[in-house]
Amino acid sequence: MDADAAKSLSIALTMAVGALGPAIGIGMIGSKAMEALGRNPEAESSVRTAMILSIAFAEAVAIYALVVALILKFT
Repeated sequence: MDADAAKSLSIALTMAVGALGPAIGIGMIGSKAMEALGRNPEAESSVRTAMILSIAFAEAVAIYALVVALILKFT
């Protein structure tokens, strides 16, 4: 395997692993938020706020993986 192929593989693995965790996390956050709303519909605003904040923090991990992959690509 030459250096370009190894570099491309490392970029692909960085994005694959870096996006897998946030994808699972965001799915679980949405699932639990819908479950909470089903149990207590009056708490919609507080559940929604907590859900959006949690999704933003989980998505930040995927953005960090993207930044690392871009650094690998252009260096």
